[in-house]
Amino acid sequence: MEDPDASSGTFVHWVLWNIPPKTTSIKKGEIIAYPQGKTGSWKQGYVAPCPPSGSHRYYFHLYALDITLPLKPGADKKELEKAMTGHIIADTQLFGKYTRK
Repeated sequence: MEDPDASSGTFVHWVLWNIPPKTTSIKKGEIIAYPQGKTGSWKQGYVAPCPPSGSHRYYFHLYALDITLPLKPGADKKELEKAMTGHIIADTQLFGKYTRK
């Protein structure tokens, strides 16, 4: 999940991988058992949207791969993208908008 409208450039809010193919949702409060990577704040796990003002766009990118990635928890977005190279069989994205009033 990333926010391209952040003042310092695209901010990564969440990086996770090796989600089982039969997973159809991740519920609020669910304990995440999949490996998670570093965010734009260099913390591991989910960082909630909190723009200082106005509206920000948030993109969730989802990839179907032909392998289970051998990355260790704590990898960043660039490491994940490198590990996925040549293994993406399908991809999609979900877009959301959050407005702080």
